[in-house]
Amino acid sequence: MLKLRIITALCLIPLVLAAIFLLPLPFFSLFAGGVFLLAGREWGRFIDPRKANVVMVSLALVLIGLMAMVPIDQVWSPDLNDTVSLVLYGGGLWWLISLVLVLVYPRSAAFWQGRLWLKALFALFSLIPFFWALLALRSYEYEQNPFFGAWLLLFVMSLVWVADSGAYFVGKAMGKRKLCPRVSPGKTIEGMLGGVVAASLLALAVTWAMDLPMQEGVVLLVASMVAVFASVLGDLVESMFKREAGIKDSGSILPGHGGIMDRIDSLTAALPVFIVVVRVLS
Repeated sequence: MLKLRIITALCLIPLVLAAIFLLPLPFFSLFAGGVFLLAGREWGRFIDPRKANVVMVSLALVLIGLMAMVPIDQVWSPDLNDTVSLVLYGGGLWWLISLVLVLVYPRSAAFWQGRLWLKALFALFSLIPFFWALLALRSYEYEQNPFFGAWLLLFVMSLVWVADSGAYFVGKAMGKRKLCPRVSPGKTIEGMLGGVVAASLLALAVTWAMDLPMQEGVVLLVASMVAVFASVLGDLVESMFKREAGIKDSGSILPGHGGIMDRIDSLTAALPVFIVVVRVLS
């Protein structure tokens, strides 16, 4: 299984990097839309496996409507588009609500488990802000430097990947106290802290290398740390919905890894939260 995971990861990494750095913005939006659709179908399995395609199509229609309102080249014009900003703040609010749902689980499940419309709303607030966060980060200062947003997006994604890796190795070596045993028994407090430390070192290194003014550097560091904690929440939220749905993996499209949601669950929270925190503090 580990060998299969490594092979899949080695195939995915160049694909993701190529999409971020080589695709023009309109084609990147199509790539992000493809990820969105696959994730939407897997989210449909959390809601009702028999209606997974219906959920995917419904989410796609909402996204198409928003994209008709906000052309790709107007995400920043020059400030963040009001509609996109509203979507991202809505995503930030959802992750605050989801924190409560995780903390009081399984009692919270009694509130939403039997309400398909409510779980569909959870899917909407998980995936729509994620899509627009991808575009907002990738298109930032696109006219001045087409690659600036690519590096910014890669930075935030790297924070999550480094935090995941740090949490895995520290958790394996030192993990004793369970972080949220009713949702994800394998995660430990020590592992989470190890991931936070690893991501903090990356954020410090990038801030130092960019030689930012103190205020901007502090904003970047704070947003990075909040995004890392949000990434942990994104992972826990997906685990919670999978547990209630009685499934181990969100899908099987990625050999050794499971589904798309199993790979992007942390990013669905981290990306929009990062942007929201930066905007609140700036």
